[in-house]
Amino acid sequence: MADLNRVVAGIRCIEVLALLSDYLDGDVSQEVKERIEAHLRGCDQCERFGGQMSSIVKSLREQLKEPEALDEGVAKRLQERLSRELGII
Repeated sequence: MADLNRVVAGIRCIEVLALLSDYLDGDVSQEVKERIEAHLRGCDQCERFGGQMSSIVKSLREQLKEPEALDEGVAKRLQERLSRELGII
């Protein structure tokens, strides 16, 4: 089993794993990004896991692209139906 308390480049594996999703989404500061990347360069376990997770996230993003816009008539009927069901109109 991996030692999640191992420190590489000043950050523990468990911290990298906790931040990995935000890192992949680009939702970390430049400083945190650099620390994570330094850790990944020096930690084969986190680099391997991070690479696998990155591949999965990329694949999901490609498969779950933005849906096509609804036809205006369909959108209007759906909105009216939802409004009726929710008692808004």
